[in-house]
Amino acid sequence: MKIIILGAGQVGSTVAETLASEANDITVVDTDNRRLRSLQDHLDIRTVHGRASHPDVLASAGAEDADLILAVTSSDETNMVACQVAWTLFRTPTKIARVRSAGYVGHGELFARDALPIDLLISPEQLVTEYIQRLIETPGALQVLDFANGRVRLVGVKAYYGGPLVGHALRELPTRMPTIETRVAAIFRRGVGIIPEGDTLIEADDEVFFVAATEHSRAVMGELRKLDRPVRRIMLAGGGNIGQRLAAALERQVHVKLIEHSPKRAERLSEILDATVVLQGEAADEDLLREEGIDQTDVFCAVTNDDQVNILSAMLARRLGARKVMALINRSAYVDLVQGGTIDIAISPQQTTVSVLLAHVRRGDVAAVHSLRRGAAEAIEAIAHGDQRTSKVVGRAVEDIKLPAGTTIDAVVRGENVVIAHHDTVIENGDHVILFLTDKRKVPEVEKLFQVGVTFF
Repeated sequence: MKIIILGAGQVGSTVAETLASEANDITVVDTDNRRLRSLQDHLDIRTVHGRASHPDVLASAGAEDADLILAVTSSDETNMVACQVAWTLFRTPTKIARVRSAGYVGHGELFARDALPIDLLISPEQLVTEYIQRLIETPGALQVLDFANGRVRLVGVKAYYGGPLVGHALRELPTRMPTIETRVAAIFRRGVGIIPEGDTLIEADDEVFFVAATEHSRAVMGELRKLDRPVRRIMLAGGGNIGQRLAAALERQVHVKLIEHSPKRAERLSEILDATVVLQGEAADEDLLREEGIDQTDVFCAVTNDDQVNILSAMLARRLGARKVMALINRSAYVDLVQGGTIDIAISPQQTTVSVLLAHVRRGDVAAVHSLRRGAAEAIEAIAHGDQRTSKVVGRAVEDIKLPAGTTIDAVVRGENVVIAHHDTVIENGDHVILFLTDKRKVPEVEKLFQVGVTFF
């Protein structure tokens, strides 16, 4: 696929790195030569220096035969105009734009084909907000990902000593939970992916990913670790777009305190938010954290614009007694350094955004993609089409489908029904199939499985 990425910032660079490794033809456009050189030094991509919305720059980038344009510059207006130019002059089939301002996003009619022709709007702040909200609503989870419009949930959790299933074989799970259908999709032990079998033993500190109907996910977690008590008190550090959205989403269900450095912004937040206690001060102020009861806080979540502030304030909050701490971290190198130590969960906005984009890049009919373990693994919701003659999956039992190594079929959504996959589950036309890949390099092989032969048409 020929893809033009407009903007070589953190999101654009992460997307370029992800897609370049999958044999796509990638061109990155930016006004910063230093960023472009840095990308060219370690990626097999083409770069163009210039303003993303200028027709001659887009032409130089190859817009006349591009399959997809992804506009993720720091300017909403530049992203929108670039998509307009790409459609008007080059008829680019798919146009995706990052638009942050709620003033734009709230007016969907702006982005119709006869207005601003944008096929998909991405708001990283909203995506991150929803992701953090799912984590808070699922205490103890490392990752929580939804499929099939929220009917199926993939949950990553660390197994602990004392969990009922720890030290036991996976085949015992149906006996322990006879009324709940679930499937362990993958286990990561000391960083290495393991494809689960019936005789696989769960060990303490294993990172276990399981699939279940959303309403059963908490019960399955209880087999792997002692369940955390429900969250009642949350402290947020940072009153930017993400902090504000999180507070607004949570303040009716739990007690929320929000720390904001800027006096003017803190005053504005106190007017906007209804039930949130807004505090003006430094997120890493030990005296402030103590005074506001950090030792009674269930979740401390640092979402400022500064990675170092987020890391330091989260580490301080943990030392002062917060039960669980999260930090928003933009630099991917920092994520690997801190997650799982003092900081329970490091949240990467780039990976959250990339997951949404991947669904529009994957070949075949793909409804959703989630990037896991800092991009090393992937979960895919693919739609099966055709019949036994034209498809490599339809009309076949799971055990007869030639899946690439490290790949499992874990659930099937058929209409309104969620079917947890077993070896004899037969895939039907129109099924939404949930797959887990411990190695994302196998994605092309999975894509081929779900592509329909020409005789189907």
